[in-house]
Amino acid sequence: MTVKVPAKVNLQLAVGRVRDDGYHPLVTVFHAVSLHDEVTVRPAAKMALAVTGEDAAAVPTDRSNLAWRAASALAKAAGLRGVDAAVRIEIRKRIPVAAGLAGGSADAAATLAACNELWQAGLSQRELAEVAAGLGSDVPFLLMGGTAVGRGRGEQLSPALAAGSYHWALAFGRSGLSTAQVYATCDRLRAARVAAGAPPPAEPALSTELMTALRSGDPARVGPLLTNDLQPAALSLKPELRRTLAAGREHGALGAIVSGSGPTCAFLARDAAHARELAVLLTGAGVCRAAARASGPVPGATVLRDSGRS
Repeated sequence: MTVKVPAKVNLQLAVGRVRDDGYHPLVTVFHAVSLHDEVTVRPAAKMALAVTGEDAAAVPTDRSNLAWRAASALAKAAGLRGVDAAVRIEIRKRIPVAAGLAGGSADAAATLAACNELWQAGLSQRELAEVAAGLGSDVPFLLMGGTAVGRGRGEQLSPALAAGSYHWALAFGRSGLSTAQVYATCDRLRAARVAAGAPPPAEPALSTELMTALRSGDPARVGPLLTNDLQPAALSLKPELRRTLAAGREHGALGAIVSGSGPTCAFLARDAAHARELAVLLTGAGVCRAAARASGPVPGATVLRDSGRS
């Protein structure tokens, strides 16, 4: 069973003060884009995982992999044990690793959808989303896709009233960023500002201006409203991203933002041709490892075929 699954960018990422449980309350606007991984699951005598494609060598192939954990969690939810719960997971990556695009969460979402079909487990989308929420904050959205508002840790989702389609140039960093390190740096920078007399950060709130712009379907209105509370931390850890963002703006991007915890920078373009032009110019300027164009919103994890019958 093969499933394709998209990457995500955050059109808004508002981050609250860290809670006693170590999590940060979030309000975010997720947006699924057409940069896809593919995950195939096959019956097997024992659990196994293989990865090919983009950054494959950086992806663990043991039970620490989120896709492996997804298969185990779904087997438990479906009441499967032993050989009935064993699969070989094959991940073909195009989404870079540790890039702020939720590639690991995407592969977990695809594994949930694929195993649900392979095992004929019959879990509903709501039940799959509950399993997904136990795996990670972004996994439920990658099952859902489209454009959605996330609250809590990001797992509490509601579809966004968004019109039109949006074209992006994605500039990939030369090395990844640890999400945990970015959040820790965000906390440190905020503490330093408060110590210097600034007020503490406000509770995260949804941008009504952004939601109104999304309903209009006009990228020129959306671009200036892209925000990411983690961006200062990502820039602190990788100052070279300032050059990447500046290069995109110089070449006419309607909006420029670090995606999630970074280091990928996402540039909103006027149309598909402009996105292609931006990707070429960013690569030529030497401000990123590589660049790709993508569009959104796109569906979440989607079953392509029964691999045994194709």
